[in-house]
Amino acid sequence: MNNLCRLTGPLLVFGGVYSNLAALEALMALAKAHGIPPANIICTGDVVAYCAEPEASVRAIRDWGIACIAGNVALQLIHDADDCGCYLEDNTRCDLFSKNWYPYAKRQLSAASLDWLGQLPLYLRFDYAGKRCVVLHGSYEETAEFVFKSTPWARKADQLQKADADVVLAGHCGLPIYDVNDGQYWINAGVIGMPANDGSPQVWYALLDDRDDQLSVRHQAYHYDYERTAQLMEAARLPAAYAHTLRTGIWDNCDILPPPETRQQGNPHQFLAQAAALPTY
Repeated sequence: MNNLCRLTGPLLVFGGVYSNLAALEALMALAKAHGIPPANIICTGDVVAYCAEPEASVRAIRDWGIACIAGNVALQLIHDADDCGCYLEDNTRCDLFSKNWYPYAKRQLSAASLDWLGQLPLYLRFDYAGKRCVVLHGSYEETAEFVFKSTPWARKADQLQKADADVVLAGHCGLPIYDVNDGQYWINAGVIGMPANDGSPQVWYALLDDRDDQLSVRHQAYHYDYERTAQLMEAARLPAAYAHTLRTGIWDNCDILPPPETRQQGNPHQFLAQAAALPTY
């Protein structure tokens, strides 16, 4: 587990670039506009997945110099596995789509990019706002575990205990999450490579703040040139359903979602926890 020691000031957390270079470049511009340096930016994994620019996305993250962990897709790629490692049921739509985009990503990545992915840690640890924070992808025990807002708190508490953490910053599930119980936090920034199944093409990240040594969290959606990404996917003959999702904000299917999240399809995400206006350096 890589230790970043103690971090201070605003933190920008995001995940799931999914080979969507346009979304990544827009986020990089936002970080620069907010004055957040690379040392205070964290990616929760899955730099590579569904979209058409895996090599350029890896290079952009690498050159940005931010902290990043390995997601399940990276682990599969560096081990030359035959699938994305999401443990999808055979012949579901997600499984069938992965048989298209995953081999495409393998073909596109250079040896240098695979080597960089192979050096990413599974976890990051740091202290922030007086709390012990761990960055992971799915859960502490399983990189590809889907943990949602509706996942019982007992499961999250178990993973927090095993991670020896007060705060988990997770990825993988594709949805923004803020869940707090008895001073412990399970936070998912959401992903920037695909919309959050809420009926909007916007994508999500999270801003954390430690003013007065108190943790505050603000989930934030932003616009980017999704049409550029969709057209590149179509030109590469990647799944048309994912290009459609970029435009509509609605997932093609809810194969991975529990019933509560399935029922929320098309509804805006709302968060009670809001940070104050973000300061600049």
